[in-house]
Amino acid sequence: MKKYPEKIVIAWGEAISGNLEIRDWLMKNNYPELGLFCHALYFDKSASDWLMKNAPHFLATIKGVEGKKDAIRWLEINGFNLLAKVAKAADNDKEQMRWLMLNDKLFGVLAQRIKLVKDDIEEANNDVHRWGYE
Repeated sequence: MKKYPEKIVIAWGEAISGNLEIRDWLMKNNYPELGLFCHALYFDKSASDWLMKNAPHFLATIKGVEGKKDAIRWLEINGFNLLAKVAKAADNDKEQMRWLMLNDKLFGVLAQRIKLVKDDIEEANNDVHRWGYE
């Protein structure tokens, strides 16, 4: 994974949290993988397809957050250990979240933001009052 400046990781976290202006800025300013990550979090197939071809480690991170153990293994085997920790933490692994907050707080906050998005999606999917209205 390429090394991102701290301000770009912060911007990515803001985009994950729903800041569309920052997401679009990332897309237009040489960070399309980070903007498309945000789209893929919401099951955008074309974004997922693009990530699969151009940044599969980010798609594997999303799949890992969704509980896919093979995606976590793929990240670890291919040297994306930090993203594997982010995926596990965002999938409710408290030990991994604790490790991130102690060792790489920036990515710990990123994992928290991803977890919030995925928890909101899960809640919406389980809310019978919202079925068929989105």
